[in-house]
Amino acid sequence: MTDPDDYVVLSTVQGQVVEAQLKAFLGAHDIPCLLRGESVRVTYGIAIDGIGAAEVLVRASQVDDARELLARAERGELAIPAENDAIGDDA
Repeated sequence: MTDPDDYVVLSTVQGQVVEAQLKAFLGAHDIPCLLRGESVRVTYGIAIDGIGAAEVLVRASQVDDARELLARAERGELAIPAENDAIGDDA
C-alpha cells in the first residue's frame, strides 16, 4: 500500500489533461505519483482561477529526479523529433 506521508508536492497543475500527461510522463520514467485535489475538478471539469487545481505528489526520495526530468522536458531535451526531423533522415 502507498503511504501518502512518503510523498511530497512536486507541482500544482490545472486541468485533467495536464494531470494525466504529467502522471503518464513520470510513470514512463519509473516515478510513480499521486494526484490530490478537489473533487470539483473531476465531477464538473472546472479548471479556472485555481478551482480544480491538483497537486502532483511524488516520493520524497524521487522528487529531485522528477524535477530534473521536468526541467529537461522544459528545455526540449526530451522532445521526440517530428518525422521530417528524424536523425539520419536523408529526405
